[in-house]
Amino acid sequence: MQFIHEAVASGARQDKACEVIGLSVRTLQRWCCGGKINADKRPTAVRCDPENKLSTEERQTVIRLCNTEEFASLPPSQIVPILADRGEYVASESSFYRILKAENMLSHRGKAKPRNNHPKPTSFTAKKANEVWSWDISYMPTNVIGQHYYLYMIEDIYSRKVVGWEVHESETGEQAADLLERSVWSEKCRKKDLVLHSDNGAPMKSLTMRAKMYDLGVVTSRSRPRVSNDNPYSESLFRTVKYHPRWPSEGFKSLDDARKWVKSFVDWYNNEHRHSRIRFVTPNQRHKGLDVEILAKRKSLYQRKRQEHPHRWSQKERNWQPVGVVELNPEQHKQAA
Repeated sequence: MQFIHEAVASGARQDKACEVIGLSVRTLQRWCCGGKINADKRPTAVRCDPENKLSTEERQTVIRLCNTEEFASLPPSQIVPILADRGEYVASESSFYRILKAENMLSHRGKAKPRNNHPKPTSFTAKKANEVWSWDISYMPTNVIGQHYYLYMIEDIYSRKVVGWEVHESETGEQAADLLERSVWSEKCRKKDLVLHSDNGAPMKSLTMRAKMYDLGVVTSRSRPRVSNDNPYSESLFRTVKYHPRWPSEGFKSLDDARKWVKSFVDWYNNEHRHSRIRFVTPNQRHKGLDVEILAKRKSLYQRKRQEHPHRWSQKERNWQPVGVVELNPEQHKQAA
């Protein structure tokens, strides 16, 4: 109330001041009824029971029916229709579930495993290169139906650079561990708390891979099962790979052909491809920190051209500000806030 009075005395509108602190004008009026500030009466208000509330006898009837030998092993979704076929109606299916939950009588039964509720993965923020990596494995079809190769790729989410790749005839934790070790040594980031995010595939969770990550000082981060949105950077990278114009639709003839193609693609992707999410600079430029100077030159060029022909610019200049930090699964920060 003091904040509202101060804001109004300073010239602010009452409804805008209430909006800022999250209070409705109607609540403010109710509190100030009679020219003085009244206590909030909602906690002590006497509320009548709703008309559709079940009586104590009806609740006991529901509990007694669910505990009979006939219905003890059946869920309410089965009990209610059976009673309806007999011309009986005690309560709705949702009321059955609500009463059983209140009495702590709901539990998983049957041979199937109960459904697990997996929390969202921890969010990580990359402020520079070689802080957060993402990796995955995808198929590479061959010209033989039913046969394919496996493409391993590790990407730096800050710069979008492919820091490691390999093509194999199988997917194993040993091959993934070797690729990770080569990539870490190549980028000189051993024992620097590097975060490696992946899904829950067998190679990702293998003992060999986990031991190698521990030895290299790499922090583990994994997606929820069957949730591809938790690993968006690798999913986007593989889409770029498979929708490349030179991707052979008929499949690869041999393992060497597949490796040559991927080598050519990675060279193009890292050094020539201007990525849309990093202001159309190449991943290598962003990885080396050259994007700041490049984007500053673009901004200067646009400003100069706008001064030369101001009538051609109806809106603001294009945003050439360097992309700041990059977050992995930022929903966790929003939920915590």
